Order: sequence, then structure tokens, then C-alpha cells
Amino acid sequence: MADYDYDLFVIGAGSGGVRAARLTALDGKKVAVAEEYRVGGTCVIRGCVPKKFMVMASEVSHALEIAEGYGWSFDNARFDWPTFLEAKDVEIARLSGIYAANLGKAGVELVHGRAVLKDVHTVEIVGKDRTITAEKILIATGGRPWKPDELPGIEHAITSEEAFHLPELPKRILIAGGGYIAVEFAGIFAGLGVETTLIYRGPNILRGFDDDVRAHLAGEIEKRGIKVILGCQHEKIEKTDTGLVNHLENGMKLETDVVMFATGRVPYVKDLGLETAGVELNEAGAIKVDPYSRTTADNIWAIGDVTDRMNLTPVAIREAVAFHQTVYRDNPQHFDYEAVATAVFSQPPVGVVGLSEAEARRSCSNGVDVYVTRFRPMKYAFTGSDERVLMKLVVDADSQRVVGVHIVGPDSPEMIQLAAIAVKAGLTKAQWDATCAVHPTMAEELVTLKEKQSGATSAG
Repeated sequence: MADYDYDLFVIGAGSGGVRAARLTALDGKKVAVAEEYRVGGTCVIRGCVPKKFMVMASEVSHALEIAEGYGWSFDNARFDWPTFLEAKDVEIARLSGIYAANLGKAGVELVHGRAVLKDVHTVEIVGKDRTITAEKILIATGGRPWKPDELPGIEHAITSEEAFHLPELPKRILIAGGGYIAVEFAGIFAGLGVETTLIYRGPNILRGFDDDVRAHLAGEIEKRGIKVILGCQHEKIEKTDTGLVNHLENGMKLETDVVMFATGRVPYVKDLGLETAGVELNEAGAIKVDPYSRTTADNIWAIGDVTDRMNLTPVAIREAVAFHQTVYRDNPQHFDYEAVATAVFSQPPVGVVGLSEAEARRSCSNGVDVYVTRFRPMKYAFTGSDERVLMKLVVDADSQRVVGVHIVGPDSPEMIQLAAIAVKAGLTKAQWDATCAVHPTMAEELVTLKEKQSGATSAG
């Protein structure tokens, strides 16, 4: 090694950065990682993990409704927001501590502070009067929420990051957006008893998902009491003595206590010194990388959301493993982004792997076979609820491979993880059919679907 302070310096201690740092240090390399906030990154600190805790807390109200149908009764059941926040924060601190401890056990030096590139081998820790050199640098700074700064009154709105720390639970909230984060938080606040409105400028929620999934979920979340306004967006937000007045393009005025924007996330590249080191951005403002996560600077790599390839925590971790194998094990690898399962923790939740019907019709030369079922879950039999599950298989008509699985309903994230194994393995519809059902379960529908759907599915 030339005269550098470290073999590898990682900027960002989220899931991807931590995994890459640990693996490299365990190989005997000298490694440091800089984190300007808290170890754990978006997923652990201000994303997946605290959000899932909030989802689970908010689902209790629905569970109580179901329980009454089974003969249970509850007196004075109530939810205390401060108690939940304290418990959530204690657990997040514990998890962050585990991440930091694991870095230490691997021999990685943790640098608390914001690292900025000064050249291709040098970073400066802002405000710490410290300059560090490294043979190789890995950028894993993730993403941050985006909101329209030009919108009048936008300063009165929050994003998902502030939603985790609201001092009190609002009585009314409007959430702008139609993606993962928007529908998840709509379910959270509605489940906690907040009067919730979801507004989205597009024709239906969850753009990019299968049209049947989009249409089905939109109807189901309205059954949970969420008001959904589509094809519309804000003109301005006005602060008054009694709340925030949302002036919408369709002429509506809605007063709420909180306005939350969940209108996407952008790569966190601001003031990193990328141009100084010759690291280029692509048209979307993400760090430009090749399939092996190498940037336009020879000794600098980037992984995770900052590259805007597939913004999922497990993907960032797999990219970190591929980086380590490529750079330090002389075993060039790149992550395979095909058939990656994902879940939306809406209420009800969504589980998806593979192609939507529209995508499959474009890519399967001789068309597709589609199998769809909608039914009321057994658990709602005593409750009078009209909530329904959607399950859909998309099959390549030629090879009969199952190329897409789409589920909306209870436990769909758990089911889709196992379905993803079959899709990734390229199993055929006949092989799914040959699998014996587990009865009585919802998942058995995935191996008992026999009737093809005739015609095209409806647009969402």
C-alpha cells in the first residue's frame, strides 16, 4: 500500500456502508467509516425499522375490531403516543448501538462527522480539523426525502423523517404522495385514529406496480377510513390559527393539523465534493456507476440509494458484498436485479416479485397467461368486514414460467419472500400446481389457481 491512512474509507454508515466496511476489515484491511448522524442509516434510524414499529402499533386498532367479532370485548382501550415514541426510540438506539459495536469488533474505526471529498484519495471531516487519506473510497450516503421547495407554504410541511418524532399525534393529517412511503404512513396514521387524507397527482397510487394491485389497494385503504384524492396536487399551504389549510388544484380546501410530503427521495450527494474528485452524476442526480459499482473516478465506488439503482436495504447489502468480492477478493461480481421481491407495508400490505402483467406482455413474445383470485380472508368471517385479498400470477405463455406474483392482503410480505424463491428459480406453473396446498391458509391459493383470466386486466 502507498502511504495512505487507510486501505478503505467509507462515507456513510448505513446498511450498505457498514456491511462493506466490516467485510473488508475482517479480511485484514485497515478501514474507517464516517457517519454524520447515527450509525444504521435510513433503514434503522429513519426508515424501514421505525416505520415497521409504527405499522405494528397502528394495526392493533384493526385487530381489536376483528377480536370483537370473535367474542372479545375491551374496556377503555386507548393508545398513548408518547409511550410508543419512547419505546421506539429506545429500540432504535439499541439497534444503532449494535451496528456500531459490530464495526468495532471487526476492527473498523468509526469517525463521527461529515466526510467531504478533497481529491481522489483524500477526505476532510468537516469541523473536526481532520484530513484522511485512503487507497480506496466507498460512498454509501443513501437518500433523503424530497419536497417541492417552490410550493408556497412548503415550510409548514414535514417529511417522513419528522413524522417519526412528532411531539403529539395530530387529529387530522394530509399526506401528499402515492408511493410506498405515502400509503404506508396513511395506514399508520389512520390506524392510530387520525383523520387521514391521501392526495396524489397521478391516476392511481403505487405507480410502477401491477394495475390490479394499484386498483385493489386503493379500494381497500378507503375501507380503512382513508380519504383518497387522485389526479390532484397542492397549489399552496396556508397556516391559520386553527391549522394548515391545503389549497388544492381542483379548488378544494382541506384544513389539517399536519401536512406530510412523501413525494419521493433523492440521492444524498449535496456538498460531498464529488466534482473535486471527478465523480460524475447521471441525469437523475445519482452517482454514476458501472455494473460493479465503480464510479467515474478509478479508486472510488458507490453503493445503495445514492446510486438510485434499486433503492431497497437488502439490495444495498448485496451490492456491498459484491463490491467486497470484486475489489478485495479478486472475484468480480455484480448484483442481479431481476426478480427482487419487495413489500409495501400498507394496510392491507402488498407483496410483489417479478413482472407486472403489463411488463410481461411487453417482454414475453407470445403473450402471457394470467391467474387472479379475490376472496375474503377466513379471519374476517365473523366480523362482517368486506375486505378482500388479491392474488395474481403472471405466466409466460411459451415457457410457462411464473414471471410475476402479486399479493395484496394480510401477511403478503411473508408469503412473497418464499414465492420469490420459486420465481427466481424459474419454476413453471405446472410445478407450482404440483405443490401440495397447506390448508386452511391464504397462501394455498397460490398453488390452487386453475382458471386463466380472460382478456386484459383493467387499468389502475
